[in-house]
Amino acid sequence: MDEFKADSPDRGAPESLLVVAAHPDDIEFCVSGTVMQWIARGTRATYCVVTDGDAGGYDERLPRQAMADLRRAEQVHSAKLSGVHDVRFLGYPDSFVEPSVELRRDLCRVIRQVRPTRAIIPSPEINWARVADLHPDHRAVGDAALRAVYPEARNPFAHPELLKDEGLEPWIVPELWLMTGPRPNQYVDVTAVFDRKVDSLRIHTSQTAHFDDLAGLLRDWLTEHARAGGLPPGRLAEAFQIVKTD
Repeated sequence: MDEFKADSPDRGAPESLLVVAAHPDDIEFCVSGTVMQWIARGTRATYCVVTDGDAGGYDERLPRQAMADLRRAEQVHSAKLSGVHDVRFLGYPDSFVEPSVELRRDLCRVIRQVRPTRAIIPSPEINWARVADLHPDHRAVGDAALRAVYPEARNPFAHPELLKDEGLEPWIVPELWLMTGPRPNQYVDVTAVFDRKVDSLRIHTSQTAHFDDLAGLLRDWLTEHARAGGLPPGRLAEAFQIVKTD
């Protein structure tokens, strides 16, 4: 697989996009601004969230199943604000995700159903620069999603039941965009949709209501990305590592 050099130019909006995340709200924190702008340019997007986030939240009185139901609802509502109407949940237990054969098969199924021309997945690498990115579920989902994209989803002999029993033909995802990784090489200016990004994240009330200044937190983080990407002062950016898989 080939990597792009840092600060590579805008690669355009994909025809179809699959975003894989470990928890509800991961997408809104990390990549929703980029997704919004691609959708405005014609991209058809699908979200695949591996867990229901039942181990999250700050209300100890709320039953865990109620938290899972709440977080699913928050994710669906937030996705609609971003223009995404296809949200899929795999229902794996929060904080206990492993890159198992079962998870890789389930991700292969979604890839073959959606047939994306680009996928955004968590990086399977540790980013020591940000404690918030060290959740083991993120890396486990990134590892499983990477294996599902390359080589399993394209291989007719991997998870043969998907082809034999479900009629899902192999599919090659030609380009991966890794989020939360330690070596970004692409920075997307999201200044124009920053307010919408904040609004989409605020919908995840169970996770963000305790922040005194959520917008300020995001602004500081995205300013760091913009500076690293060489954008002019005052701009805000989301960061990715692009890897070609074809």
